[in-house]
Amino acid sequence: MRAIGFEKPGSPDVLQEFDLPTPEAGPGEVRVHVAAFAVNPSDTSTRAGGFADRYRDVPTPHLPGWDFAGTVDQVGEGSPHEVGQLVMGATLPVFNGAYAEYLVVPAANVVAVPDGIDAVAASTVPMNGLTALLTLETFDLEPGAWIAVTGAAGAYGGSLIQIARARGLHVTADASEADERLVRDLGAEEVVRRGDDVAQRFRGVRPEGVDALADGAVQGSIVLPAVRDAGAYVAVRAGDIPSERGIVVTGVMVGDVVSDADRVAAGLTTLVDLLHSGQLTPRVARSLPASRAAEAHRALEAGGTRGRQVLTF
Repeated sequence: MRAIGFEKPGSPDVLQEFDLPTPEAGPGEVRVHVAAFAVNPSDTSTRAGGFADRYRDVPTPHLPGWDFAGTVDQVGEGSPHEVGQLVMGATLPVFNGAYAEYLVVPAANVVAVPDGIDAVAASTVPMNGLTALLTLETFDLEPGAWIAVTGAAGAYGGSLIQIARARGLHVTADASEADERLVRDLGAEEVVRRGDDVAQRFRGVRPEGVDALADGAVQGSIVLPAVRDAGAYVAVRAGDIPSERGIVVTGVMVGDVVSDADRVAAGLTTLVDLLHSGQLTPRVARSLPASRAAEAHRALEAGGTRGRQVLTF
């Protein structure tokens, strides 16, 4: 089978095509003939060597990729899925990355795609959606609470806004002038301009501070003043951000969800329900053949991508 990966980390140019053995589904697993897979920021970090300590002993080539969509073409004993079913799902990169023509995953890691959504669109949903769900689980807020979102025009930020609104939360978000209409259409009730003073701008909307802040732009201490005392702050890479005023600072790791059968199955089911109801919409920036993976990585690292780039076999 065809796969896109790298032997040594580096620039996008280290990505190349490999011919690998086609895996076989075992008990409780499914094999998916992958049609499309999304390009995420963690993919570029992995390719650049950002997580090299995690895969030092993993045989090469290393394959990036979290989320994918395609057709079930082999079902292991005990799997509830059917051959021919269009599914979307999530996997753990490097160890079993999504940049592959065939992918074997636990049955819990895929879910049937709703009617009317194709593989390219479906592939943009799992990682962003699961990360957004994990963020809201971490916040643990009641309907009517206020959250702020930075990086709101991005794929994670957009998913978070839509899911938060579906759960009855109020959302204020940052955006450039060019992205303001997009962010409002996603569901943000108040939009402030991006910049070093964004915390003060959020305070202009909520003088007492928001109940929680999802820092998709990973601005850290710059935005903590936007959060009320004893509120919550979440980022996908929280690092060593110091807390203040009793604010709970948390870094969410979607890999913890993807590796837990019950959690990933519940999360994917929730995302499908939101897609069915129209409360969550896939966001495709563009699609490219898998052979142009290096181009997609360069574009993502250059910034300004709205939605996800999708690579196809």
